[in-house]
Amino acid sequence: MSLLWLNGRLLPAEEARIDPADRGFTLGDGLFETIRVSGGTARHLDRHLARLGEGVALLGLPLPHTAAGLAEAAAALIAAQGHDEGVLRLTLTRGTGARGVLPPADAVPTLLMTLAPAPPPAGPVEAVIARTTRRNEHSPLSRLKSLNYLDSILARQEAAARGAGEALLLNGAGRLAEASVANLFVVRDGRPMTPPVEEGALPGIRRALILERAGAGEMPLTVADLLEAEEAFLTNSLGIRPLLRVDGRPIGNGTVGPVTAALLRDAD
Repeated sequence: MSLLWLNGRLLPAEEARIDPADRGFTLGDGLFETIRVSGGTARHLDRHLARLGEGVALLGLPLPHTAAGLAEAAAALIAAQGHDEGVLRLTLTRGTGARGVLPPADAVPTLLMTLAPAPPPAGPVEAVIARTTRRNEHSPLSRLKSLNYLDSILARQEAAARGAGEALLLNGAGRLAEASVANLFVVRDGRPMTPPVEEGALPGIRRALILERAGAGEMPLTVADLLEAEEAFLTNSLGIRPLLRVDGRPIGNGTVGPVTAALLRDAD
């Protein structure tokens, strides 16, 4: 039986109910976190909850549970489902409200956690530069895992239509921001480099770990920087994917480079 955690309770998925007037459904008014579960533990949960807290503060969303309470809920769901390896998703919405954009003053949030089995390991990928949409680096939403992912959906649909597994999004200035569901790194002179958050990059959890532990740096990146790089890779909370080709052109020699290979071996 599939279980989930909803508003403080573990219950069967078929018994769960989200109100049709929930603003997460009607307006995308909410946030989410995708968290890798390994060895029965939600990896880097403290970092995910810290990022969630930053989003809550920016949007003025109520959060009725402490970080410790959310950690307990995650552990309870993992234990109840019995998945030692999986993907935990935490979804927070502002809850129900009357028609209109202005949030209610007395909002009662909806907080949902689900746990899915771990997907198969993602291998190397080819990407295209998205033409249908761009990342708005001037919007504070570019720093949040908001429930509105339509730009990423458009970009990913475009990639599929063009025969690629991922899309890279440019920002308003025409520089690289990130991929549809991942951060982008290029390797220059043996050092991984990634676009700064100010360029429209999401402050990813694995991105931060690589910046802290692998001697990586931040710098604005152009498409030419990517095409001239020694190697490139994409990161998100679920793993690292070597990026071998972009718009049909190889990155480096078109194979997994040594820096990427080392990061894959040491991925936490």
